[in-house]
Amino acid sequence: MVLMNRWIAFLLSSALALSAQTPDAYTQAVNAWHAGREARLAAEDGWLSLIGRDWLNQGENTIGSAPGSTVLLPGWAAPAKAGLFVMEGTTVRFRPLPGSGLLLNGKPATEAVLKSDADGTPDVLSAGRVKFYLIRRGTHLGVRVKDPENPARKAFHGVPRYPVDAAWRVEAEFIPYATPQVRAIPTVLGTTQSMTAPGLLTFKVGGREVSLEPMLEEGEHPELFLIFKDATSAHGTYPAGRFLYADLPKGGKVTLDFNRAINPPCAFTLFATCPLPPKSNFLDFPVPAGEKEPEGH
Repeated sequence: MVLMNRWIAFLLSSALALSAQTPDAYTQAVNAWHAGREARLAAEDGWLSLIGRDWLNQGENTIGSAPGSTVLLPGWAAPAKAGLFVMEGTTVRFRPLPGSGLLLNGKPATEAVLKSDADGTPDVLSAGRVKFYLIRRGTHLGVRVKDPENPARKAFHGVPRYPVDAAWRVEAEFIPYATPQVRAIPTVLGTTQSMTAPGLLTFKVGGREVSLEPMLEEGEHPELFLIFKDATSAHGTYPAGRFLYADLPKGGKVTLDFNRAINPPCAFTLFATCPLPPKSNFLDFPVPAGEKEPEGH
């Protein structure tokens, strides 16, 4: 009997050790998702490849490596004067200069009216390995410049995060507004961005009722978008707050998985145009789940 009890104890301890070493299916799923997230950040055209963001003015805007160019390109990638962006209202026409060597959507560049990221897939200009394209932010039009050899991309070694904790995967009740509300969300540019709030999410943390207001992220696969701050902001997580995406409500419920809370792009580059959390989404308690503040950014 003593021998049998010892054998049972051995089996139990082995099982516990094995379970401690082997992540459960949920943890594995979050880890796989996070690995994909890091791969997207580090992709050749990911956020870490950004080297510039220049805003356009009405009329002619110069492109090239000459100091003072509206859109400044590296000297090894483009001549001093490579072309012009001519902005008329909300339309931008691109005019290459002779000998620019620029490509437009992979072909030798010719004069054209350009699509921005607000039109879906923007037209992409290339100067060697450097790529640049139009972005629209409210009433502002600018040019985003990317280089896959950006040192920030080469130095990237992942994003620190809290251990996966299933307790931070919560079910929230979705309370729809009678009419979706348009909110003026502040941005790091000091401007505001109009976003649509379809309702309110309420859930409990430690027995306490909490609410967050999501925005509707439209597109091919619509989802809810939350911009929030908590007591870890500037104390382990990015000071400006974090993002969280969630599926649209089903049966009046939404799953919020804070283990998938992420840093905004502006945590990795000075050239992003991130929205900031509205005051209604400031939480006065810590959410020790998801991504921590990136190192070296």
